[in-house]
Amino acid sequence: MRARVTVRTNISQLVGGAGEETILARVGEGIVTTIGSAADHKSVLENPDQISKTVLNKGLDAGTAFEILSIDIADIDVGENIGAKLQTEQASADLKVAQAMAEERRAAAVATEQEMIAKAQEARAKVIEAEAQIPLAMAEAFRSGKMGVMDYYRMQNIQADTKMRDSIGGTDKGENK
Repeated sequence: MRARVTVRTNISQLVGGAGEETILARVGEGIVTTIGSAADHKSVLENPDQISKTVLNKGLDAGTAFEILSIDIADIDVGENIGAKLQTEQASADLKVAQAMAEERRAAAVATEQEMIAKAQEARAKVIEAEAQIPLAMAEAFRSGKMGVMDYYRMQNIQADTKMRDSIGGTDKGENK
């Protein structure tokens, strides 16, 4: 922003009073404060007189060797919006953190799924191992006399009936027993 400040010198306070640099610093501070407290840059661009009025009403020339008569706003250039830039960078950082957390959860889910697959395979292996023991147990039952040939045929008949009912009922899963 460029502004033209018109002042009147107070000769009695010229010696020992605050000088030109003080006036320029105070006016600069008033301009920055006014622009910073505006709702948005459009309101400042639409009404630059608001800056002059606010700065003049603050009495920034008190205790100086000058009296501010007027402040004319010559030019306003809208520069980079640092607040918006910071918000964009923060949003980008938050997005990266959220993506990293989502990837971490996805990797944990994949690992859990693989664990479950391994446990299911382990359980299937135990079932197959147990089924492999059935013929050995039946042979031992035959040898010890706890099971006879008729018992064996009756068991085969029950298994065949069950398999037939399963195939009729649609529950047959293609298992060969």
